[in-house]
Amino acid sequence: MRKLVVWNLMTLDGYFEGTKPWDIEFHNLAWGPELERYAEQFGEEGDLLVFGRKTYEGMAAYWPTAESEETIKAYMNDIAKIAVSKTMTAANWNNTRVVSDPVAELKKLKAETGKTIFIFGSAELADSLLKAGLVDEIRICLVPVILGGGNPHFKPASQQLPLKLLDSTTTEGGAVILRYEPVKAG
Repeated sequence: MRKLVVWNLMTLDGYFEGTKPWDIEFHNLAWGPELERYAEQFGEEGDLLVFGRKTYEGMAAYWPTAESEETIKAYMNDIAKIAVSKTMTAANWNNTRVVSDPVAELKKLKAETGKTIFIFGSAELADSLLKAGLVDEIRICLVPVILGGGNPHFKPASQQLPLKLLDSTTTEGGAVILRYEPVKAG
């Protein structure tokens, strides 16, 4: 059975982007050798990336012509990808297919043999999969900044979701990479 892992950078006050889409300049406060190595490991650990439509569009615009992070650029462009959307009919980025029902699709894919499935960004998608009980792990890079406003990574919910800390790592620049697993009821 495959694992489904959510990965994102988040400010201390809980935002994964500022008040406008792709307002992620704060990522530069965390970026450095440790986070670059961590990001490179995703290409070794995983064999599928899943994005919500907005994140997919931003990633598809950036990675094919990125001028740095060669190792990350290579796996981002080569790895299999899913764009989750009810409005898109086709995806032009290499190795991408469009899915409209992520819960059903990821239930099926998790039951198959393979490497880790990652969701990058895509807070609304991650929220729906968390609420469906499909997320096996949450990895957050906590960026040492208070943004003061923006789009929260974790969305309001009708009940608490307890988490178990698996690991924490502090970078030289003061960012903290946290790994949690949702505690299953019962």
